[in-house]
Amino acid sequence: MKKALVVGGVVLVVAVIFVAVAAQKGESSASNAQSAASSQAGTAIPTPSSSPAPEAVSGAFAASPAEASDGGSGFVALRQAAEANKHLFVFVYAADDEPTRAVRKTVESAMAKMPDTAQWVAVDRRAPAEKGLVDKYRLGSAPMPLVLVVAPNGAITGGIVGPQVTEETLQNAIASPCMEKCLKALQEGKLVFLCAQNKATKSNEAATKGVNEFKADARFAQFTEIVQVDPTDAAEGKFLAQLKIEPKTDEAVTAFLAPPGAIIGTYKGATDKNTLVAAITAAASGGCGSGGCGPSGCK
Repeated sequence: MKKALVVGGVVLVVAVIFVAVAAQKGESSASNAQSAASSQAGTAIPTPSSSPAPEAVSGAFAASPAEASDGGSGFVALRQAAEANKHLFVFVYAADDEPTRAVRKTVESAMAKMPDTAQWVAVDRRAPAEKGLVDKYRLGSAPMPLVLVVAPNGAITGGIVGPQVTEETLQNAIASPCMEKCLKALQEGKLVFLCAQNKATKSNEAATKGVNEFKADARFAQFTEIVQVDPTDAAEGKFLAQLKIEPKTDEAVTAFLAPPGAIIGTYKGATDKNTLVAAITAAASGGCGSGGCGPSGCK
């Protein structure tokens, strides 16, 4: 892998959550893909088109109806934030001391400045009613206090601990709609092709040809997500800059991403299925030896 995807410049500390998802869903193949990518990229990122409608919110990171009604404020807040199409900042603590109160004050101050994009909830890790949330996100042994940030579609966009919690880091954890889609897919153990093109870019059809053929391959179909983005979309500016995709590009650009947040390659113009397969095989080979490893597991 060439480099790792970082949300808002913040190195996330919730890699354990990524593992939890694979365990919940029983997807050993997704876990294998994650392990291969992370061993190559050396990252702990579980880590951010339009956001899904509230009724479409689902997946490993969304609270189920049973969870949302279990009495815990965390799950209730997750549901409410998803319905409001806002990010949820979950302030998790396990003590009532000065460092904890200082972090809470920072969260309160930051949230007051983001009423249109964010909601927040305080969760006491020790409270029996919050056990479901703590177990779901593997927060039982996480350093405290921390702020877990969840996008409207359920993707985790931030996991910020103690002294790293500042108004700036909290604001940077707000993901753009396209980044939300990419993170959600990555956190589900999928490979992601981000196709940056619009009516003004050249080679649009040629750029998606190899990508579509890759996804059509039975070996990768279940574990591949294709996300479209307009490179001139100002809302996606930070995300595309991180991927080094110029908003004024005159030709279609395709970024190839793998769990947990590794950038395998960026391709300008036409894509070729064989080239893409070779790229993922080469990138993953370090995780499983000379035999290679991919979304369908070690070979």
